[in-house]
Amino acid sequence: MVSEPFGLAGLGLLLLAIALDLMIGDPRWLPHPVVLVGRVIARLDHAWNHGTARARRLRGYLLTAVIVLGTYALAWLVLAMLTWWHPWLAVLGEVALLATSLAIRGLRDAALDVARPLASGDLATARARLAMIVGRDTQTLDEGEMTRATVETVAENTVDGITAPLFWAFIGGAPLALAYKAVNTLDSMVGYLSPRHADFGYASAKLDDLANWIPARLTAFCLWLAAWAVPGARMRGALAATWREAPRHPSPNAGWPEAMMARLLGVQLGGTNYYQGRASQRATLGDPLEALTVAHVCRAIRHMHTGWLAFVMLLALAALLGEALP
Repeated sequence: MVSEPFGLAGLGLLLLAIALDLMIGDPRWLPHPVVLVGRVIARLDHAWNHGTARARRLRGYLLTAVIVLGTYALAWLVLAMLTWWHPWLAVLGEVALLATSLAIRGLRDAALDVARPLASGDLATARARLAMIVGRDTQTLDEGEMTRATVETVAENTVDGITAPLFWAFIGGAPLALAYKAVNTLDSMVGYLSPRHADFGYASAKLDDLANWIPARLTAFCLWLAAWAVPGARMRGALAATWREAPRHPSPNAGWPEAMMARLLGVQLGGTNYYQGRASQRATLGDPLEALTVAHVCRAIRHMHTGWLAFVMLLALAALLGEALP
């Protein structure tokens, strides 16, 4: 950060960024760095993703390096220029850039946008809004399946949109947080398995797995650690069950927050999803102690909030230890 990445001053900037995100989220009228990164990725995907499998894989490595290092360098340069003009401008710039890497309000609002029409019985609107945040087919989903999809999204994106950016920002400030978001954007755009991107997106997918490895596991622990604050949370045995079930997920990281969320809610996540009419079977996580209803979306949002708060407390503890060390 502008100050000390591992220090209390740096943590203070993170807290200001969190407050800014909670207040305004991501206004549509404000240009967002991730949108700009996405446009560059799309252009390079069109220009570079051709030729033999070997050529596509090599260009995929180049794409990953250009996007991630370029994002880091550009953010660093902006902050350096602001520092040259005035240190306080750099502080404001750092807070603003950090806030763009977070999606606490955005994730909450996206989940509630599905939950509200679902609670009133407007399944058509709920399906349309769910389709905006998930990749699976939503046209025929009932209340339980829409709840499952929303809860899974809240759990997985607690890492992608909140704790992982906080983790990397704590280590390297806004430039590293935005570099992480570039990795995340690469994975979402070219990292999925398809004939077009199996080779070109290989490097992006592997780097995303690596970048989320520690945050995903810490997030599952923090969700459990703070669950006492959520009425009805089923904490007993959740840690052991998550440790056992998380590796079943096809993603090396998404299973950790999803398995923990399933255990804390007393529901079963996973199962059969449909993508463009094709069935995709996912391992089940948790036990169906309760039937999935829209109320579980609101409980998942509470777990999301208490989880990231516990995560911030862990960062604060690390900052205090860092200050105490010689």
